[in-house]
Amino acid sequence: MESRLSLIFLFIVMRISAAEVVKKNLAGTVGGTITLPEPLLGKGYISFGGKILASVRWGELDIEEEIYTHRLHWNKTSGLFSLTNLQRNDSGIYTLDNKGKKVISSYKLTVYDAVPIPSVIQFNVSSNSCSLMCSVDGAEETTLSWYRDEKIVIQNNSAVSLSLTVLRQDYNSSHRCVATNPAQEKTLEVDVKTSCGHNDTVSRDRHHKILIGIIISVVCGVVLLSSGFIITFIYKNQKMKTKRNEGQTS
Repeated sequence: MESRLSLIFLFIVMRISAAEVVKKNLAGTVGGTITLPEPLLGKGYISFGGKILASVRWGELDIEEEIYTHRLHWNKTSGLFSLTNLQRNDSGIYTLDNKGKKVISSYKLTVYDAVPIPSVIQFNVSSNSCSLMCSVDGAEETTLSWYRDEKIVIQNNSAVSLSLTVLRQDYNSSHRCVATNPAQEKTLEVDVKTSCGHNDTVSRDRHHKILIGIIISVVCGVVLLSSGFIITFIYKNQKMKTKRNEGQTS
């Protein structure tokens, strides 16, 4: 019995020593697809957490676990395995045993929630600057970043919102808010002039100036017209008094 166990142990040691173990980290999103980068073109199998999911023999795929029947795929041409419709519980260690090459490839897959598209609002506008708030709804393990042109201006690795103050001289630069996790990225381009109402402000200022000009013109016109009436009234009144005085004298 002991000699048999020793032979089994020796076989396992020899098998491991003959194999090249490659460990890589992979990231996917819920509902997405992940492809293992190592091809299996000959005989071998793929396992998850020590349990064989499927095997390949004579160019045919044999699914061992029924729940993977419509989710685990193998491409005969490329020899690559793909797992579709990812779920959070798909996270774990996947092992590909390529018996033809005597290579064991091990991959650690982490499945993340999909990154939501960020939204941006302005919350403070002055004559010299505008403050913008970028936010995402209920996103875990999400990094928010503000970019100006191609450079990161500000970044936070664990926030659901991130603010940025843009000076007026930077209004013409391109701005974008980017939400990322290790598996996905979502970007929202921001037109600062539109978001901060810059064009509206200029238009309002122009209308105010025009309105003030009209009011001043009207007031001046009224004043001049009133002055004319007053002068005419005084002149006529004075003339009538003069005629009466001349009549009384004669």
